Amino acid sequence: MRDLPPRAGHTFPGRETPLIDREPDGSARPHTPGTPTFIRAGGRNLLGSEPELLRRCQLSSTSSLESPLSPSRSKSPWSRFDPYDSIEDQDKEYVGFATLPNQVHRKSVKKGFAFTLMVAGESGLGKSTLINSLFLTDLYKDRKMLNAEERITQTVEMTKHTIGIEEKGVKLKLTIVDTPGFGDAVNNTESWRAVVDYIDQQFEQYFRDESGLNRKNIQDNRVHCCLYFISPYGHGLRPVDVEFMKVLHEKVNIVPVLAKADCLTPRELTRKKIKIREEIETFGIKIYQFPECDSDEDEEFRLQDQELKDSIPFAVVGSNILVESKGRRFRGRMYPWGVVEVENPDHSDFLKLRNMLVRTHMQDLKDVTRETHYENYRAQCIQDMTRMVVRERKRSLCSHLRESTSDLPLVPVDSETERLIWEKDEELRRMQEVLQRIQEQMRHGH
Repeated sequence: MRDLPPRAGHTFPGRETPLIDREPDGSARPHTPGTPTFIRAGGRNLLGSEPELLRRCQLSSTSSLESPLSPSRSKSPWSRFDPYDSIEDQDKEYVGFATLPNQVHRKSVKKGFAFTLMVAGESGLGKSTLINSLFLTDLYKDRKMLNAEERITQTVEMTKHTIGIEEKGVKLKLTIVDTPGFGDAVNNTESWRAVVDYIDQQFEQYFRDESGLNRKNIQDNRVHCCLYFISPYGHGLRPVDVEFMKVLHEKVNIVPVLAKADCLTPRELTRKKIKIREEIETFGIKIYQFPECDSDEDEEFRLQDQELKDSIPFAVVGSNILVESKGRRFRGRMYPWGVVEVENPDHSDFLKLRNMLVRTHMQDLKDVTRETHYENYRAQCIQDMTRMVVRERKRSLCSHLRESTSDLPLVPVDSETERLIWEKDEELRRMQEVLQRIQEQMRHGH
């Protein structure tokens, strides 16, 4: 039977052209079936016009295993976020690990984020209003207002509000911890005790979860930031302010806030900010320190970062009421002498505070909490556990020596090594028992 002529090349009789593939070094090799075929003809175009040639090349490429433009790299699922999706990168070969940030981004967005914010300060400074203004929500709609007599007798409590916020597909679990009753009593000695106990309890809970068997779904309720509200009516920091911040600055990121800034003139506001910063440095209070800019940051970012540092303490005004003025509607406060806009940088530092908390430094606040404050607590816990083990070991060793004093002279000299090994084994066994008891106490405690 006569063989049929091949149809893949669609050649004319007497003008058969063997198909070859070109290597990168310019050498030729026989054509491999199933790969895109590009024929560069000399002289007259045998395949038709130029558009027809392009169309046939595209069809040939599509039919060859659906390979992308760069055969050495698979198509990325990130579309416009693909770091390799550029014309100059199509003919280059890459391993592909430049997509790792995209993988982390997708996983983080899918998991969601959590942030815990504590607000502290005496009543009447606008803490609740500011929180509602910052996150465009109403967390205190069921709050009961106390009269003056009830506020004096009220003790410091810790109230927690949790709300889920979603924006642009990103989910945030926001937890607000309030401290009603702080600074309202006549005697505010150790009024910070409840706040310190709450922060330590969250550290302890995270430490127990981290040391347990099921570490996959650990709830992070550690306090990442504390907004401390300073009264604008004094001449600086009060003794209760200094005591509170000095006790807590090793446990939480403290961001001082000058409340109700609309009751101060610009000159008074500037002088009060300078005085508060001087007193913070004088008393050795360690507030949250903004990270230094990297060497590759642009000048605009450096200026914004320096502006944030110079704004400490943030002079803020809060309002949940929409005010209309000059044809515009905005959140603000209406006074006989004018209108105060909450989000106007010339009127308050509200935008700077919100940008710092949410847009620019939220992750750094969480990192400092994890790497500094929690690690200090964890190291202290491990040291305390070690001291307990050492004390228990010494007590058991002394008791054992007292019980076996009469037997020690009877021990042969050549068996001294065996006796030491036996004692060490007993010590290790007792240490294991003590550790097990401590773990059981931590598991069933509190």
